[in-house]
Amino acid sequence: MKRLTSLLSASLAAAGIAGVYFSGKRFIFNQGKNSMAAKNYRYVILGGGVSAGYAARAFVEKGLGKGELAIVSDEGVAPYERPALSKGFLIGNPPARLPGFHTCVGSGGERLPPEWYQEHGIDLLLSNAVTSVDPSTKTLKLSSGDTISYDKLVVATGCSAMKFSDLGFPGADYQGIHYLRNIHDAEKLYDAIQAQKGKEAVVIGGGYIGMEVAAALAQNQVSCTMVFPEAHMMERLFTPEIAKFYEDFYQKKGVKILKGLSCKSFVGNDKGHVTGVVLTDGSELKTELVVVGIGAKPNTKLLEPFLKMEQRGFLVNAQLQTSDSNIFAVGDVATFPLKMYENRLERVEHVGNARQMATHAVDVIFGSQEAYDYLPFFYSRVFDKSWKFYGDNPKDATCLLFGEMNPKLFAVWIKPNHQVVGTFTESATPEEEKKIERIARERPVVDVEKLKACRSADEALNFFS
Repeated sequence: MKRLTSLLSASLAAAGIAGVYFSGKRFIFNQGKNSMAAKNYRYVILGGGVSAGYAARAFVEKGLGKGELAIVSDEGVAPYERPALSKGFLIGNPPARLPGFHTCVGSGGERLPPEWYQEHGIDLLLSNAVTSVDPSTKTLKLSSGDTISYDKLVVATGCSAMKFSDLGFPGADYQGIHYLRNIHDAEKLYDAIQAQKGKEAVVIGGGYIGMEVAAALAQNQVSCTMVFPEAHMMERLFTPEIAKFYEDFYQKKGVKILKGLSCKSFVGNDKGHVTGVVLTDGSELKTELVVVGIGAKPNTKLLEPFLKMEQRGFLVNAQLQTSDSNIFAVGDVATFPLKMYENRLERVEHVGNARQMATHAVDVIFGSQEAYDYLPFFYSRVFDKSWKFYGDNPKDATCLLFGEMNPKLFAVWIKPNHQVVGTFTESATPEEEKKIERIARERPVVDVEKLKACRSADEALNFFS
């Protein structure tokens, strides 16, 4: 193997590749820092997350030529399904690990390990941050020292976790305070959880990360207290009645919940490790493990000087083009017109949108003029529960909930004109989940009084033909 590596290094030196080494089952190519001329690509994807993997698959399906596409990522691994980090990665027997959740398995597709990219002539420029962009010359400068050029650029840089250290909170830099956004974060958190079994942990935040990590802690025999300032869990989506179902369920699983409170500061020991969380009411929760899920910030800084912004994202048209027609934005960093809601502008931080946008952008690059048509979709899995939401939940809509404390829940959001605009299920069958997706897309007008007369989730679901 050493001789083969040496021969490869020698033969690739003329191409400007500084070195090659063998890792596991594959060769890793290092572009080096001394490359002078820009390498030209027809297409470049900036960012190596979910969108990058789905876009790469779409490019190949369109007939991508070898050497035409590069993916630039500051992570050291090929694109993977990020939702696994707060679910299977932290729990499971055995827990999920790469290459098991590389894209595109999250949507039931083929898994794309690093070898797949090599086979299709796609350059993975990993562990490479982009230090500057020049849209006038269509060039990117990389932290490796290289410069690459593009004809079409797909920006898929995603979000970063909002951190208490960014907000200037006292003690926010103590060890033992964890965030969860990438595989490196997940690896550190997994190790911390294993060391904390039988002890106390604090989760700050009542959204996706808070709910999913709290469930993972409980399933790993770590006592957990959830703290969040809102009136109930997942306030931006759940009604108080839906939230009560989950809050009661979590407390039965041993998770303590403190609502209407937030973190004021952290305390630690002389070794620089967290020992407690001070709350806004002055109380202190003793712990050596804190997991924070207080939101995310889109990674847009690099291109903000060049592209129009809206709602903290790059404003795109119905074909996902930014104000520079050669630059597309997808996923968390794109603010786009929702076709089914009269082109209302939205920025959606969800994996379903990231997957769908990536594929649509490639379609447009290859000639499609179809407008992006997205049905908002959110889901989560915690303990043995699994919920899905489709559509919209505007402030003027009334939510009807069916099922109460039974395992199966069904809810609909209805506008004053009796039109159904949003649907929700917990513990539904695959067929029922397809039905609620269809209802949310078709948005039927219903007889509200007849629907209210339904006495169970099953009866309410059957109300819709």
